[in-house]
Amino acid sequence: MKAHARLTACFDGTRTVLRELRSMAPLTLFPRRRFGPEAVVHLVNSATSPLGGDDLLLTVRVGPGASLRISGVAATLALPGLHGEGSLSTVDVVVEEGGSLEYLPEPTVITARARHTAVFRGALASDAYLHTREVLVLGRAGESPGMMSSTQQVTRGSVPVLRQTLSIGSALDASLAGLAGRRVLATDLVVGGPELPAASGEWWSRSPLAGGGTLTTSLAPDAVTALAPL
Repeated sequence: MKAHARLTACFDGTRTVLRELRSMAPLTLFPRRRFGPEAVVHLVNSATSPLGGDDLLLTVRVGPGASLRISGVAATLALPGLHGEGSLSTVDVVVEEGGSLEYLPEPTVITARARHTAVFRGALASDAYLHTREVLVLGRAGESPGMMSSTQQVTRGSVPVLRQTLSIGSALDASLAGLAGRRVLATDLVVGGPELPAASGEWWSRSPLAGGGTLTTSLAPDAVTALAPL
């Protein structure tokens, strides 16, 4: 399955309006009733996905001064294809001058034999704000995970903020050089917010980025524990 969903948010002088809201199954976008200037949209998987062989793309544009929050409503299951095909999901966002975007999907569960690739690309104006989070769960209860590669590429102005790729689902997950046997890996990126100092605790750390912003990473046996320090 190949799908491309699009979302464009603009500021009309008093609030953020959705100029374009185009869903394509399984990527379904539902605007939420608002009570303030921010626009809120729920992202729902309207079919079983990503399934091996799927190529899914979500394009988000936030205009000058606009404020948009995109949140998930249920966990995503990355599933294997019939013949071992891999799947790909890409999120491509642009946030213009003074714009703000929160992209907070629910966890992704990498099921047995899945081969999934996730890519997040963000291009931000120099004064834009971005908050994005990724939570990866290695398999369902009692299940060995498949394989996943997750790439994040974010620039602010012309400056690279973050370029990293995480690969999970190998024998290294059990080692201290990998995930130390934890089932859940969570990363939280904030760009354009208050500058926070470096900090760490039991199985989590927060690092200021040279290009601005902070990256918090957490390892835990479950998603609730992983999200606690974020």
